[in-house]
Amino acid sequence: MEEKNNKLLILYASQTGNAMDAAERFGREAERSDCPAVSVLSMDEFQPSDLPNEETVIFVVSTTGQGETPDSMKEFWRFLLRRNLSREWLKRVHYAVFGLGDSSYQKYNFVAKKLDKRLLDLGATSIIERGLGDDQHPSGYEGDLDPWMSSLWNMLYQKNPKLLPKGPDFVTSDVTSIDQPKIQIIYHDVNEEQPRLSTSMDLKCLEMQIERARSMTPGKYSAKNRPDCFLKMTKNCPLSRAGSGKDVRHFEFEAVSCSIEYEVGDVLEVLPGQSTAAVDAFIKRCNLNPESYITVKPKDKENKLGASSLLFPVKLKTFVELTMDVASASPRRYFFEEHEKERLQYFASPEGRDDLYQYNQKERRTVLEVLEDFPSVQMPFECVVSWTTPYKRKRTGLCSSWLASLDPQQQRVLIPAWITKGSLPPPPPSLPLILIGPGTGCAPFRGFVEERSLQSKSGPTAPILFFFGCRNEKNDFLYNDFWLSHSQPGGVLSEIEGGGFYIAFSRDQPKKVYVQHKMREQGMKIWSMLAQGAAVYVAGSSNKMPSDVFSAFEEIVSTENQVPRETSLKWLRTLEKAGKYHVEAWS
Repeated sequence: MEEKNNKLLILYASQTGNAMDAAERFGREAERSDCPAVSVLSMDEFQPSDLPNEETVIFVVSTTGQGETPDSMKEFWRFLLRRNLSREWLKRVHYAVFGLGDSSYQKYNFVAKKLDKRLLDLGATSIIERGLGDDQHPSGYEGDLDPWMSSLWNMLYQKNPKLLPKGPDFVTSDVTSIDQPKIQIIYHDVNEEQPRLSTSMDLKCLEMQIERARSMTPGKYSAKNRPDCFLKMTKNCPLSRAGSGKDVRHFEFEAVSCSIEYEVGDVLEVLPGQSTAAVDAFIKRCNLNPESYITVKPKDKENKLGASSLLFPVKLKTFVELTMDVASASPRRYFFEEHEKERLQYFASPEGRDDLYQYNQKERRTVLEVLEDFPSVQMPFECVVSWTTPYKRKRTGLCSSWLASLDPQQQRVLIPAWITKGSLPPPPPSLPLILIGPGTGCAPFRGFVEERSLQSKSGPTAPILFFFGCRNEKNDFLYNDFWLSHSQPGGVLSEIEGGGFYIAFSRDQPKKVYVQHKMREQGMKIWSMLAQGAAVYVAGSSNKMPSDVFSAFEEIVSTENQVPRETSLKWLRTLEKAGKYHVEAWS
């Protein structure tokens, strides 16, 4: 009988860090059960041609955008789709797939589902039915992860007891010591390293500091480490009415360092500043020397940077300021796993998950607040870096409140920025558009309408239908003058020109009215434009809006074309595959 391999490989594909968090948790718990060999790797760190040599693999994958694979998975996925791979290529491999997604999206956990199917097609054997984490769950993806992980350990133990020598129930055992951090922080002699470091705060020096600090962080960023440009704010105007309960603002910037190139639909990422008082309090709480110089690198992996100049040390306070969100982000569950105190142990357990959610995410406690709530806890800086970087992906507060606080008339703050492609590709002037952008979802479409208006000055352009929604006409009718001016005869939103501007004020009458209601009222016009080859763009809240809008399109296509809902669904799926249905949503 062939000897079983007692190695566990955990591969993750993460866009914002959540899948990496989950994968590292798998790794920690396997190590606590004395698994002989555990490897946790991003998919872009693993050679896919080596997959047949693995016996037990756990895949943890996120779904991004409209069912797209994370950047770190693209090459791996392309390899798996090769036609020369046989149906027995992975016959020795036993696998499990856990997906992280959001059920408010039409293609919920699409990446996990298609990976699971492809692995089966290539001859691999599933250890357990795939797990699907849902961001809409009250406890986030962990609400589904906890029971699935428990079942996985049981199945793995039945398959090979030597893989988990302490048995499948080790997760509930007492954790009496802190796991070894995955990163190493090297402290440098200030005098020795000082010649390498510039003290001037010119743009080049600031750019270099940002690049060095970000290149050392354990978290993966969607943007490159070096900023594309530096901006200064020229306008900061409130759009929502004071006292309405919302603070929606219009910002304008101009480039300081160089000219910038972008298209409508591109995304601007900025690196916000932090409260000096909060940074100082955090450093003091962790008993750190803010003036010391450090380099940070993975502990168990060969440093990819090698002898690169990026590995030059940075001041500890600078590293914290540029890479760690200490005053608005809630810490990851990892923090609560790592200590022997009874309350922390309870929070880290499956039984305490909902209470942890209430204490941590719902109350929006920050890293600094949690540390202050547990004064006896002394966290090594290596562990702190592991669970606070990068700037928290989904927490609100840091960037928006910082930008809102800037006064362009009084301050000249340099803002590091990156320009990236979003989920809304720029349309050619000849393409008819159906835009749905309730609330702040209207922001990208302001650019679409303005560019189409400029294009119309030099030649014929296709019409635009725009559906906007907000609570009250008086409180949050964002950019109302702009939309109404382009709705006048001759404007790109003019009904005379084949377009239209339709607005839903949800709270201005007893019965709530949303954008999907206005869409149904204009069903004939929408179907006419779709039949002429129009593209659909949806932007706004990721809660229920995207799925409600999609359902409205289903109903419109079915009614206006007099076909069953199943047929209209297939028609819309074809529209998606043709690259004519785009969604960009955020929490």
